[in-house]
Amino acid sequence: MDATTWWLLAGAAVVAELLTGTFFLLMLGLGLAAGAVAAMAGAGEPAQWISAAVVGAGAVAGWGVWRRRRPRGPRVEANPDVVLDIGAQVQVERWQEDGMAVVRYRGAPWLAEPVSGPAANIPNAPNPPISSPTPTPHATIWRVVAVRGNHLIIEPVVPTAVVPATSTPSSTSSP
Repeated sequence: MDATTWWLLAGAAVVAELLTGTFFLLMLGLGLAAGAVAAMAGAGEPAQWISAAVVGAGAVAGWGVWRRRRPRGPRVEANPDVVLDIGAQVQVERWQEDGMAVVRYRGAPWLAEPVSGPAANIPNAPNPPISSPTPTPHATIWRVVAVRGNHLIIEPVVPTAVVPATSTPSSTSSP
């Protein structure tokens, strides 16, 4: 095959990658470009095919290894770059019988679920009657860690010990 045919095939692979979003087609396009370079260097047709196959397969295999070794980011539902609600603190108004919590967030009631799953028996969790419209005074503060559909996934905020500031006598004297 001549170099022009190889370059056209490589271009077609790049266009197909752009239309489908399959990154592996781009790697195969690199292999086809290697076949074009081999043709331009005057290699015979078997050498062109071998160079295209070795470079294309090597690029696909290398990309696959790189993707498996690379640490994955958080899932979309827990990615703070995507879901801006992550990290917000909410107060549990009441626990429902099914273990879901009702929290007030952004001026509206939301259903929330603890990270560990429905919390039917959370120790020290306030369980006022379901019909109680007001939050209990013992409600705890929770942090949003994910949003799954229209439910907030929450975890308790561990209260930090408040250390009172010590006052030191001023060493400056007034004139």
